[in-house]
Amino acid sequence: MMKNMEARRRIRYSRLREDESDGEDERDLRFEYTPSSLDRVPWKSVALALFLVSLGSLLLLLSYFIFSGHMPGDPSQAYGLVTLGFLAFLPGFYETRIAYYSWRGANGYRFSSIPGY
Repeated sequence: MMKNMEARRRIRYSRLREDESDGEDERDLRFEYTPSSLDRVPWKSVALALFLVSLGSLLLLLSYFIFSGHMPGDPSQAYGLVTLGFLAFLPGFYETRIAYYSWRGANGYRFSSIPGY
């Protein structure tokens, strides 16, 4: 082990050049968008958003029925359903709204704003 460390100490380092481009193109292709990539519909994300909106609505509806007495249950169950309903509904509604406005062609809304999975 000691010999390996001694060998490392003898390495001579050289200074890097200021210009490291090597004559290549300076563009970063991660940020290059074409119109077709902006309008590609992320179907999995839209399906997930619709599922979350439906699940959140169902949970909020069930909590309403427990609170109003139409369904048997403890109020603590209803509070849990309200919490889970909002946690499912809000992100689903947000992405569904973006997808809808993008589909309608509203200014400022693109399908590229929705993350793809």
